[in-house]
Amino acid sequence: MATPSVTARLYEEAAANVQQAAAAIDMDPKVRQILSAPMSELIINFPVQRDSGEYELLQGYRIQHNNVLGPYKGGIRFHPGVDLDEVRALATWMTFKCALLQLPFGGAKGGVAIDPRTLSDPELERVVRRFTHSLGGNIGPEFDIPAPDVGTDARTMGWMMDTYLNSRGPGERQNARRVVTGKPVELGGSLGRESATGRGAAYALRHLYGEFDRSLDGQTAAIQGFGNVGSHAALAMEELGMRIIAIADVTGVVHDPAGLDVSKLLTHVGQTGAVIDYPAADVITVEEFFGLEVDVLVPAALEAQITARNVDSIRAQVILEAANGPITAEASAVLEHGGVHVIPDILANAGGVVVSYYEWVQNKTSDRWSADDVDARLRDAMWEAADRVAIRRTEHGCTRRQAAYIEAATLLQSVYGLRGIFP
Repeated sequence: MATPSVTARLYEEAAANVQQAAAAIDMDPKVRQILSAPMSELIINFPVQRDSGEYELLQGYRIQHNNVLGPYKGGIRFHPGVDLDEVRALATWMTFKCALLQLPFGGAKGGVAIDPRTLSDPELERVVRRFTHSLGGNIGPEFDIPAPDVGTDARTMGWMMDTYLNSRGPGERQNARRVVTGKPVELGGSLGRESATGRGAAYALRHLYGEFDRSLDGQTAAIQGFGNVGSHAALAMEELGMRIIAIADVTGVVHDPAGLDVSKLLTHVGQTGAVIDYPAADVITVEEFFGLEVDVLVPAALEAQITARNVDSIRAQVILEAANGPITAEASAVLEHGGVHVIPDILANAGGVVVSYYEWVQNKTSDRWSADDVDARLRDAMWEAADRVAIRRTEHGCTRRQAAYIEAATLLQSVYGLRGIFP
């Protein structure tokens, strides 16, 4: 029998988390069946012209898992490892993330199997615009709302919005900017959206330490991933008095036991594109990174980074899942047995979709909120969700991950009970 791929296992684990939560609350079998699979799956093969004049056929996906709470919501990922199972898992997580944060959105996700680093700017724009055009009516401001993810950013969302608006009639163009979130502020994006996922993760961590009646001041952290999420998490954690002693990206790992200056490292990365060769720190291996004795380990890169192969080297007391699915189920069981506190991804990295919702509301009402207002709302939303997870954990005597899924599943079941299932 063939061994399941990494992404196939991700989807199996996402589905298993759903079924465990359903069993814990004795979910109606009809609702459990509905949540067990995406509502729709779209695979698009589309051509893109390279700068050389040659054409390349790319494959993209949009998975819409569930929309009982509201329009589908989820990022667009550009990465060579994107495939159907990965996007299925990500869409499933989004359904439960939105439910956990009590947002009026459902779960979706999309992606294109390509490495954006191999594209020129004109090529990247053509990929974005052609993929958006191919999605057609499968996205919309009241139906399915994309956002940035790995390999995409605010500029990408600006191109997506522009392509979508120019496919609409003249009377629709000015009231459909909310078809995407995470776009540039000048195009209707929200202040605070770029930093939201990282700052939200820091707020979830602060809440956990509050449960312990402890301060984050002086606590040490190591962060894997220094893109949008990891860099803003590092800055927010530094603001809270933490000492960031190691940061990893695809080029390597930099380490300073006395603490890295995150702002200076960001400047270095802006100039060179990588954390490696940062002169004010030592270089260590990835294996040494995961074995560092730190208070908090923050996987903020891709899925399946902590596995059965390296989990025994983990010496952190807390793991903050700023990435989606960074710990496999087998590794999670080992960490739980070892007493490591894991803040699960559907809580820890929910700040992005929270502020995406705020952006959507601002666009819908033609309003603009201050950065301080957005940040205060984000903090309150993260802490309230963490409160609910803590209550469920006490009620069910379970892990934080299980408690988060139980809380989300409870809302989904309640909504289906109130709405019914048509016909």
